[in-house]
Amino acid sequence: MKLIIFILLLIFMCGSKPQKLEVKMKRKPFVSGQFYPDDKKELKEIIENYLKAAEVSEIKEKIIGILVPHAGYPYSGGVAAFSYKAIKDKNINTIIMLGPSHRATFEGFALYSDGYWETPLGEVAIDEEVAKKLKSKCLLLKENKNAHNYEHSLEVQIPFLQVILKDFKIVPIMALFPKYEECESLAKAISEVIKESKKNIIFLISSDLYHGYSYKECVETDKKTLSYIEKLLPKDFYNALLKEEVAACGGFPIVIGMLISKNLSEKACVKVLKYTNSNEVMGVKSGYCVGYSSVVFTIPQNNQESENKEGFELNLTKEEKEELLNIARQTLESYLKEKKIPDFKITSPKLQERYGVFVTLKKHGELRGCIGYIEGIKPLYKGVIDNAINAALRDPRFLPVTYDELKDIKIEITILSPFKRIKDLKEIKVGKHGLFIRKGIYQGLLLPQVAVEYNWDRETFLRHTCLKAGLHPESYHDKDTEIYIFEGLIISE
Repeated sequence: MKLIIFILLLIFMCGSKPQKLEVKMKRKPFVSGQFYPDDKKELKEIIENYLKAAEVSEIKEKIIGILVPHAGYPYSGGVAAFSYKAIKDKNINTIIMLGPSHRATFEGFALYSDGYWETPLGEVAIDEEVAKKLKSKCLLLKENKNAHNYEHSLEVQIPFLQVILKDFKIVPIMALFPKYEECESLAKAISEVIKESKKNIIFLISSDLYHGYSYKECVETDKKTLSYIEKLLPKDFYNALLKEEVAACGGFPIVIGMLISKNLSEKACVKVLKYTNSNEVMGVKSGYCVGYSSVVFTIPQNNQESENKEGFELNLTKEEKEELLNIARQTLESYLKEKKIPDFKITSPKLQERYGVFVTLKKHGELRGCIGYIEGIKPLYKGVIDNAINAALRDPRFLPVTYDELKDIKIEITILSPFKRIKDLKEIKVGKHGLFIRKGIYQGLLLPQVAVEYNWDRETFLRHTCLKAGLHPESYHDKDTEIYIFEGLIISE
């Protein structure tokens, strides 16, 4: 009897299905110890020194992408640091990385869609959600991990990103020799994903410029190459690449980046932060020469003061803006820890004027709370105090913010101009105006930046404001619906 039970037990155990464990692919570093140090401490220190030496002026526009070189750190690390300094500590969730292939050949574009990339500084996860969306939108984008495993153009960028950012993911993509229409196809997919996503996604282009034996030719050619990029002429640049009138080993990724920029905004622009070449870095004017540049791609953003001047003059100084942010931050720290509001001594008359004001809290780029006063019922600084607490604890859409979360919370303050009632919907300028809609007992407000963040047109903005008010989305057409516009001065950490 015992033998029968033992045999049945063996059959049961052998017949049961083993539990399936999901093992994520991990890409090991290939050029660690060659292009950059393989020692963690040394690697972090050298990157921090490059960043410290890079002097970058404040960029008020929204950075949507960067271009960085990919040579060994002693040659191009100092130049790359300029682009990385420009996005340091920005609340960036995902970087779509575009680089050339120096070793592998393939059709379409090579994607690394899941798992992790490892460097001496640790692991970086692939944004599998974004990768999946890109694959569905661009059939030319094909899974090809082997193409990435022995390529340095994207790998050398990871340690820089690990030093300047927190809680980010990547989507590595490589190009070989795509047709212009193929570049357009991938750029369209990336642009759509960026527009549709609630994440803050930027693109990164990895490319050196001229390669050859003439220092003079290097300087002249790179000047022409950067001129095309600055003018955002993707088709002209693509043709110039084919004719070898310009030079860039990541030339086709640059074309894709230019197309993405133009897709995201007609007002996209390019800023060259730094240019040099290997001869200048090494202090010689002969021998093999490679060009390096650091470039940022930008679009206008709604928190620029220049966009708020018409009809809304509230010229706060930099110190006054910082004081408001400090008031919000200190209020949250004190109230969430001890239920006490600090005693602030306000000397600026402007901060005691009465304006409508909203406080928005974001965690890792996602909304965590937003509440405000639509009118100036209190002095500005008191409105900030009240609504910092309200946004953290009384937004019914979210659980209350905890004290431990504060280190991950970013604060944004929006100061509202007086409302203006309109009759003609054409008066609404998306990106400049916020909306307040009222019908009977129902009313709702959306800030100017909301339409920009979700890439809404005027009609979509109106429909969502109606929904916010608890109305039918088409209620803005009704004769008894009141529509108001306002501007907002946005201050953010």
